[in-house]
Amino acid sequence: MKTSKTLIAAAMFAGVFSATPAAFAVDEYNVSKGTTVDGYGVAFRANDVVALVNGLGIVPGQARHTYVNDGVAYYFASEEAMNQFAAAPEKYMPRFGGYCAFGVAKGKKLDGSPRFADIVDGRLYLFLNADVFRAYEKDKAGVLAQAAANWPAMHHVSVAQVNGLGS
Repeated sequence: MKTSKTLIAAAMFAGVFSATPAAFAVDEYNVSKGTTVDGYGVAFRANDVVALVNGLGIVPGQARHTYVNDGVAYYFASEEAMNQFAAAPEKYMPRFGGYCAFGVAKGKKLDGSPRFADIVDGRLYLFLNADVFRAYEKDKAGVLAQAAANWPAMHHVSVAQVNGLGS
């Protein structure tokens, strides 16, 4: 009996610490609710970010082409795209952790959708929806400047705290 309690406690301890990277990543990066087998949150709604940045549009990624960067899993449509990302993640990763750039400009961490994306000066920005994207288009430079000013204070703060939903 004592041995089984010890094994259960050890398994729980290992489980808590093996999931730690994903737990930290949840508020640093906009990840989907699902996780990989290793417990990492999946970024970019499991789409291939390299394809989008390279002008190919939204292409679904595949779990067999997964690259983990800073505790977040990115899926790619091909090994070639995965290798491109691995060679230069900053070139492809959405700004503001993949949260909506307009939301960040307004002081909120909102979901960012690959369907509403813009590339400015070689950097990828995501937006919540079509209405928000249209609002952004009225003053792109102003929105991005305000988002850049706000992001440092929001970056290491939980979504709930940033959005005023508690601790």
